[in-house]
Amino acid sequence: MIFEKLRTNRFNQWIIIHLRYLVGFAFLPSGLVKLMGERFTRISTDHPIGYFFEALYQSGFYWNFLGLTQVAAGILLMTQRFALLGALMFMAILSNIWVITISLSFTGTWMITSLMMIAVLALIIWDKHKLMPLFSYNQSSSVKAFPDPDKSWVMTGMIYIFSFVTLYLLGPVGENIYMKGISAALGILMVGTFVITGYKAYKNPDLFLKNQM
Repeated sequence: MIFEKLRTNRFNQWIIIHLRYLVGFAFLPSGLVKLMGERFTRISTDHPIGYFFEALYQSGFYWNFLGLTQVAAGILLMTQRFALLGALMFMAILSNIWVITISLSFTGTWMITSLMMIAVLALIIWDKHKLMPLFSYNQSSSVKAFPDPDKSWVMTGMIYIFSFVTLYLLGPVGENIYMKGISAALGILMVGTFVITGYKAYKNPDLFLKNQM
């Protein structure tokens, strides 16, 4: 009963939607670096952390594969429609990163990864009703239907993904006035999208409470 009240609350819906965006964003930078075949850190190989990342980088395709899975998990989360799959992928990847940051004594980083673990656990619990049939072995079960975000949130996620990936591919704009203009336009697009969707959600509760997915 408590879960149902939490799951249908409009403010909670807004928090979860944007938590998916935020957590998805967290994987895009590091994932794109690996996917493009670039080094993730410049720490000397004399340090255990630098040695570890350099070994992963020298693995070649495995380095690209790690990046691909991170980008895929981030995108799935931000689509809203496939957010549960993205959260499960995120948990599988992040649990390894979390243990690594603790094992190699990353200064402060383990705290960030711990907070990310809490966030992704919250996202999985939010959609736990979709997983319950997996634990009903050889038994009939029904899935409780809860409202999913409106399709406008899916479009919002696509705008965020397009804008961020484009900004990453543009790289440092330097003094190029055209690149600066494109970067500024994409930044305005993301901020404007956030403001507009927030305003529409405030005015129209149906953006949360209609099961349209």
